Amino acid sequence: MKRAACAMAMALVFACLAVLAMAAPPTLTSPPPTVTVVPAIGGEIVETVAATGSLVAREEVLVNTQLDGQPILEILVEEGDIVTQGQILARLQRDTLEANLAQFDAQMARADASAEQARAQIAQSRATQVQAALSLTRSRSLLSTGTASRETYEQREANSQVALAQVGAAQAQLNAALADRALAIAQRREVEARLARTDIRAPVAGRISRRGARLGAVVGMTGEPLFRIVAHATLELDAAVPETTLARLRAGQGASVEITGYKDPRAGTVRLVSPEISPATRLGRVRIALDDSEGLPLGGFARARVEVARASGVLVPLSAVLTRPDGAEIQVVANGLVVTRRVRVGLRDGKSAQIEDGIAAGEQVIAISGTFVRHGDRVTAIAQNP
Repeated sequence: MKRAACAMAMALVFACLAVLAMAAPPTLTSPPPTVTVVPAIGGEIVETVAATGSLVAREEVLVNTQLDGQPILEILVEEGDIVTQGQILARLQRDTLEANLAQFDAQMARADASAEQARAQIAQSRATQVQAALSLTRSRSLLSTGTASRETYEQREANSQVALAQVGAAQAQLNAALADRALAIAQRREVEARLARTDIRAPVAGRISRRGARLGAVVGMTGEPLFRIVAHATLELDAAVPETTLARLRAGQGASVEITGYKDPRAGTVRLVSPEISPATRLGRVRIALDDSEGLPLGGFARARVEVARASGVLVPLSAVLTRPDGAEIQVVANGLVVTRRVRVGLRDGKSAQIEDGIAAGEQVIAISGTFVRHGDRVTAIAQNP
């Protein structure tokens, strides 16, 4: 009985195990991982260099005066005004200079009167000299015949010499009067020039960027300029660029400039690349001329993108390029398998990279390089949403 019971128990255990084995689910195979892919496309790429800086005047003109000691009587312009060349910006007091001008006019009149008096004296002296010469000639004839005495001859000879000296003195008086007149004319011209300088004029056309003139202030040839003018109202960007990219910039390259506070960018052109690099910041400077700077504020902050190269070829997202010490790689999905390609990268524009060799247009590349998949892995490719 005991043996029969044991046999039945063993049979029951094997039956239960068989039932459990039949009820267990079958082993499932894990699906391949999914990766996001994008197609390599053909197109054009533009590589740019970033530069930041401030808007400055291409040429700033300092306006001062050549007079000393004259107070400012009137100011005719304000900061921001557009002026033309020769326009009066301010006027200085001119009472003292006008008084000097009247004084020199009087000196000229006195010199003219002296000159006229000298001319009359010359005419009188010449007449006297002619009369004395005739008398001397007669006395010489009479002396030869014994009719006139030698004393009379000598007296008339002395009179002739005196008359001749009087002509010379009158001529010298005339020359002195003419010299006084020429001096008065020169001094008058100097005062006229100083009077003209009491009108402070714009040497060039442009925009007033700063006014240092104050009513009643006594001007001088030194000190702060009375006005600062942005010549022809032309602004440009004075920007800083890293030392590593400065060598790629050339005069004439196109640029797009974004000014803080303004929605639309302004077109520009690289005008000047500085040959000097700051030893402290390792930055170089570049001047970018704006095609249109009307209405822009002097000193405003701006960013520029300068085009340094342009090319056509196969383009992939920059995130798809994996840079290694021995070169660049891109992972391609072909027939459900990951294939790692060694590539040669050309231009970059911040979003895309030009592939010069290793990838053909239309191939599916993994959008983000350095993912968890490796060469030869089986994957499920999912196209990236546009």
